[in-house]
Amino acid sequence: MRLETKRLILRKPRLSDWKDIVEGCKDMEVTRYLAIVPYPYKKKDAVWFIKDCLRKWIKKEQTAYPFFIELKSEQKVIGVIEIFGYTRQHKVCETGSWINKRYWKKGYITEAKIAVNEFAFNKLRVRKMETGVYEKNKASNATQKAIGYKYEGTRVKHHITRSTGKIHDEHIYGLLREDWKRNFPKLKKKLNEKIKKLTK
Repeated sequence: MRLETKRLILRKPRLSDWKDIVEGCKDMEVTRYLAIVPYPYKKKDAVWFIKDCLRKWIKKEQTAYPFFIELKSEQKVIGVIEIFGYTRQHKVCETGSWINKRYWKKGYITEAKIAVNEFAFNKLRVRKMETGVYEKNKASNATQKAIGYKYEGTRVKHHITRSTGKIHDEHIYGLLREDWKRNFPKLKKKLNEKIKKLTK
């Protein structure tokens, strides 16, 4: 399984990706908003994570699709975006993602999310996607809204982050297929314009 965008390849993980995963997750600025990621982050953590992701890809009744985000220009994994909690009965799934701090504010997560949303709505035929974001993670909250996710509520004191031990409120966002289809052309155009500015 492989999804491709202008700047990215979204693909299954490889064991050789462990160095890139460690580089991304060794930064507290990244792990402080990820529920189960330990700190400090070591090779054994990355290897376990990669093997766990590979297991998800070979399950007979697949409910999760973890894509490693490879930057074409560097042939380097700069983050992960995952569809999980997929149910064929309800046609609903959840998403989550992170990106190496060195690659923040360049539109990569938006680019990856658009590709994954298209996969979920067109290939998996989901009718709704959901995502949970810590209330204090301003950048991620803004990204969800920009892509069209609608705020649905807050789970108060819902998560204890493993890396910091801090308790977080979690905002829940939802995106319906019909809303995505309506907004997709505009989102794609806006992303292409941003990429052009960044690559000048």
